[in-house]
Amino acid sequence: MQPRTQRQKEIFDYISHFIERHGYEPSYAQIARHFQISSKATIAKHIEALEKRGLLSREHTNGSFALRVQFEDVATDATCDVPLLGRVAAGAPLEAFTDAAQTVTVPRFLLGRVRPEQVYALKVTGDSMIDEHICDGDIALIENRVEARDGEIVVALVDGQRATLKRLFRFGREVELRPANSQLEPIRLPAYQVQVQGIFRGLLRPAV
Repeated sequence: MQPRTQRQKEIFDYISHFIERHGYEPSYAQIARHFQISSKATIAKHIEALEKRGLLSREHTNGSFALRVQFEDVATDATCDVPLLGRVAAGAPLEAFTDAAQTVTVPRFLLGRVRPEQVYALKVTGDSMIDEHICDGDIALIENRVEARDGEIVVALVDGQRATLKRLFRFGREVELRPANSQLEPIRLPAYQVQVQGIFRGLLRPAV
């Protein structure tokens, strides 16, 4: 079952990603701050709505809650197909392009909590992320998401034309696209020149 409203979906996604990163649930106050909502009661209503739809379960002690992510049980050898949309530079940004309709078969467990329909694949070009074991020729699995937390590996679109795979950090009105290669320098740009196109979620390495 899906969230009923867009705001419920945003809150559910935030909680899920928060737990994935930190290992524990955010407080109502943290959720309210993230969405710039002044009332924790408003957050509580959204949480209650998500609970009624079976997406969250709460422990009713001190208002705490625990997330229950709804995924069907799948076999350990289950696979799914995701679209291969082109290439991304692990180096200097490359002109983004989309291949003709192609798909790659992915072991389902690689996607974790992310649903297959939220994922696409890009072929990596370059070696700027080799310290993260992301190498030239690998297939990067990308969650289709336009919001990123500092330190996440993202597909960043520069000037609306060139795509690159880097860790993203914010510094006021600038962002830094940081490689994972000690031989290369970070790219610092005005924030308006950079758009997040997705979040790195996994890797396929073609057989040699």
